[in-house]
Amino acid sequence: MAPSKFSFGVLTILPALILTLIMPSAVHAQSLAPTPAPTSDGTAIDQGIAYVLMFLALALTYLIHSADLSSF
Repeated sequence: MAPSKFSFGVLTILPALILTLIMPSAVHAQSLAPTPAPTSDGTAIDQGIAYVLMFLALALTYLIHSADLSSF
């Protein structure tokens, strides 16, 4: 026999209601202090430059190896 939608709803909502009545402090979450604004120490810029240089090296390697220089 398959469980009905009613029993599934009761089994999911009933524990939440019981916990709300027993432990009201768990329901009211504390607000956290705001996080400080992110500061840039240059690592993102360095990483971006590294990605561009690696892509350039990959493209040059592909172009050099794809050129048919064996006929000279």
